[in-house]
Amino acid sequence: MIDNLSWISVYPEIILLVMACVIALVDLGVHSVKRTRTYLLTLLTLAVVAALQASYALGGATIHGFGNMVLSDPMGNWLKCFATVAVMVTLVYGRPYAADRDMMRGGELFTLGLFALLGMFVMISGSHFLVIYMGLELLTLSSYALVALRRDNANSTEAAMKYFVLGALASGFLLYGLSMIYGATGSLDVNTVLKAINTGQIKHQVLIFGLVFVVAGLAFKLGVVPFHMWIPDVYQGAPTAATLMIGGAPKLAAFAIFIRLLVEGLLPLAIDWQQMLMVLSIGSLLIGNLAAIAQTNLKRMLAFSTISQMGFVLLGLMSGVVNGNLESTANAYSSSMFYVITYVLTTLASFGVIMLLAREGFESEEISDFSGLNQRSPLYAAIMAICLFSLAGIPPMVGFYAKLSVLQALIASGQTMHIALAVFAVMMSLIGAFYYLRVIKVMYFDEPLSQGEIVASLDVRVVLTVNGALVLVLGLMPGGLMTLCATSILQMLNT
Repeated sequence: MIDNLSWISVYPEIILLVMACVIALVDLGVHSVKRTRTYLLTLLTLAVVAALQASYALGGATIHGFGNMVLSDPMGNWLKCFATVAVMVTLVYGRPYAADRDMMRGGELFTLGLFALLGMFVMISGSHFLVIYMGLELLTLSSYALVALRRDNANSTEAAMKYFVLGALASGFLLYGLSMIYGATGSLDVNTVLKAINTGQIKHQVLIFGLVFVVAGLAFKLGVVPFHMWIPDVYQGAPTAATLMIGGAPKLAAFAIFIRLLVEGLLPLAIDWQQMLMVLSIGSLLIGNLAAIAQTNLKRMLAFSTISQMGFVLLGLMSGVVNGNLESTANAYSSSMFYVITYVLTTLASFGVIMLLAREGFESEEISDFSGLNQRSPLYAAIMAICLFSLAGIPPMVGFYAKLSVLQALIASGQTMHIALAVFAVMMSLIGAFYYLRVIKVMYFDEPLSQGEIVASLDVRVVLTVNGALVLVLGLMPGGLMTLCATSILQMLNT
């Protein structure tokens, strides 16, 4: 029997699903190139869902629904709220771009975006292996279609095929790993798996074998080395609106399933999966930063930058448990949560500027396309510079505080290896600063290649300005967001 609490826990998901179907039907009667009615209805839906998620999160309640298959807790609700806002911002930036490229013959950009968000919600709420996997597949199938949205463009089609093939392989890894854990513990429920492992009566070898495949599948979704092959090709080949849709909000959902599977379900195996995450983070920081130096395409450079940024997220996740001691767990995981939220915020603004500079028949994605941007528009040059400074970890941007919080979590563990990793991460950040500052130099000191006026609609200008300002303001006053992350992680660990 399904009780009222079960329905309450999934109200936002129900609203999102119903409205996605309604919007798809409403769009059949829309004939304008920019799909204004569809766009406004989508933004209204997302605003209502985001407000509902925020109210759930502020309520602080943890609800288990549908026989413990679904979990509504403050951490998940905040991540869903931020993911909803990220999709809203993506659609605001992406609509003019998509309209110029004949990507809105139907309302697919909006409906696929809503279904991708629904997949993220299910991933974040899942407390059962099959629910998490179902959400993951809904997100990835929507993402494949978004990447291939420009059906007549060879680069987009090629990127979609690469993404599909490698994504199917990664899904197979994850599913095989989950099946091994099910075979060892006899359950698909996250909490039951944790209790079974705590009994100490399960074959450790079978669990570790399954764990390796689970971590591999999750690493692909986060885009870390050596499962990063798809990121540069997909980021470069996909339409920029689709690139932002798969490079922004889904990072929040990927972080959530790391927490759900590894922390809530497999915490007794932390000594094993933390070693795997350490190897992944070292590879990501090294290859991501070194490969980015050689790039001339800005989207491809930001793709390798993403790989190195996700390496930092893993550093926080791998420093939570020290010799079986859980004292620093909340600090480590909250620093990772803070990092991934601020990374998504910065990514939204940087890709927003790239889309803004693009025009019909021209993709503004080469670094040289940003030459002399400050002379054409000081505002947009400043927003892009703020984002690049933040990604490089230069104060007073929020990226500096995000990196600092992860490094503090590493050093607080007191482990020699963790301190060495912190030093390594700082060295890699210094290398990374080169390719970020190179773009700023091009914007401020090179002669502009074009003198054309940069035209943007009012909604894009307002959202982009607020987005860029938040990157700076949160760097100056990070306490509120950091407290929110720490409180929600503590509530998650205590339930």
